[in-house]
Amino acid sequence: MSRNAAFSPPPDARAYRLRTARGEFAVVDSPVADGVAPKGVVVMLPGFTGSKEDFTLLHRPLGARGYRTVAVDGRGQYESAGPEHDEAAYARPELARDVLAQVAALGTRVHLVGHSLGGQIARAAVLLDHAPFLSLTLMSSGPARISESQRQRVKLLRDALATMTMAEVWDVMQAMGPPEEAGAPAPAHGPEDPVRLRDRWLGTRPAQLLATGHQLCTEPDRVAELAAVPLPFHVLSGAYDDTWPVPLLDEMAVRLDARRTVVAGAEHSPNTDQPLPTARALAGFWDDHPAPDRPHAP
Repeated sequence: MSRNAAFSPPPDARAYRLRTARGEFAVVDSPVADGVAPKGVVVMLPGFTGSKEDFTLLHRPLGARGYRTVAVDGRGQYESAGPEHDEAAYARPELARDVLAQVAALGTRVHLVGHSLGGQIARAAVLLDHAPFLSLTLMSSGPARISESQRQRVKLLRDALATMTMAEVWDVMQAMGPPEEAGAPAPAHGPEDPVRLRDRWLGTRPAQLLATGHQLCTEPDRVAELAAVPLPFHVLSGAYDDTWPVPLLDEMAVRLDARRTVVAGAEHSPNTDQPLPTARALAGFWDDHPAPDRPHAP
């Protein structure tokens, strides 16, 4: 969970439910800035315990570079519907097909960005069908399962959810930090809203957390499969990451022949830790891989 999620989208952004062949998904859809030539559409998938609000601070700088950005709550995340207790509904192939349906509903090929868990879901979607995508950016998302220390934290969460309510688990998390954060509990200041963070947690379905937490702890290495897909790849992370160590992400980028960006001053969530340099790196990558019907800038 980002400690700096921002719940107030840009004034020109629209929050709505995107209707797809697989149901409705809550999105924040932010347009290209006035007077800027449109370059493309971006779909952004959040991580474990996260939501579309983890990308709020990227909307405006990416819009200024010509990119319409659509941040999505996945099935059972925050404001998107999903079953409370049916973990099968959150199987990795199901979540991947949701992404394909979301892109189909937007009606255009997109640049795909996945943060952490969202990166592994994005990878699964691309492996099912790469045709709807112009590129894939894996943000703080590694080649296989998460680190041992984070697996222990996810196990604690799973054990807690077996005996406690979501509200009780939230109270415990404030004392120890949520599963994907290596630091202290969320501070009571900054861009995040503690009340909204709690509401986001309570809105997330327990089955989604249980299923995706298990996936994070057991995900196989699928980098060789992904490397065979004819798409440009970008591996972006902070300078420190306890979920997937940075040298592991460096190695993955080499295996994918991907662009590699390390954002100084950022940890597991460069999208919230350092949004402006993160946006510059993202837009720079996409500028080099435009849609086929848009001329490449000289």
